[in-house]
Amino acid sequence: MAEQTVGSNTDGVGDDAVREATGRGRDEWFALLDAAGATGWRHRDIAGWLVSEHRVDPWWSQNLTVAFEQTRGIRSPGQRQDGTYEASVTRTVALEKTEALRALAKVVSGALDVEPLALNLEAKNATARFPIDDGEFVLASSSDRPGGKASIGLVWGRMPDDARLAEVKSRMREWLNSVG
Repeated sequence: MAEQTVGSNTDGVGDDAVREATGRGRDEWFALLDAAGATGWRHRDIAGWLVSEHRVDPWWSQNLTVAFEQTRGIRSPGQRQDGTYEASVTRTVALEKTEALRALAKVVSGALDVEPLALNLEAKNATARFPIDDGEFVLASSSDRPGGKASIGLVWGRMPDDARLAEVKSRMREWLNSVG
């Protein structure tokens, strides 16, 4: 496996937040999941069990499921449920949402030498999707932030393994840094 370049699920959400939202800390949830035999379950079965048996909010059930899978070695950081990998980066820029996405789409189009399949500027979270060889894709997004700013982001998805995560994240950070 390549050097870890994508943080684990637990990096972004502290245990205090998990306890406040769900009534238990991660270690307690993981012990319950272990006792139930969840290491042999599919992702959707784990998340569904947390919702149906323990009334965990669906967003938190997904968060706990991914954290459990990563902690138990069922899933690597950056790995999706289908086994492919993705990397993502974000940045806030001093542009409004539509202007930011247009600028980001221009950078990505130039770098990949491909036009977006779709450019959705009217949605709350505006997006542009770029196809890449072998089924991979780049998704550019932009959403409003206070003060006339926008959060812009890139996701590079459907990579077959984690070998290029560091390279892809570095490349996408350069693209983001050229906007705004």
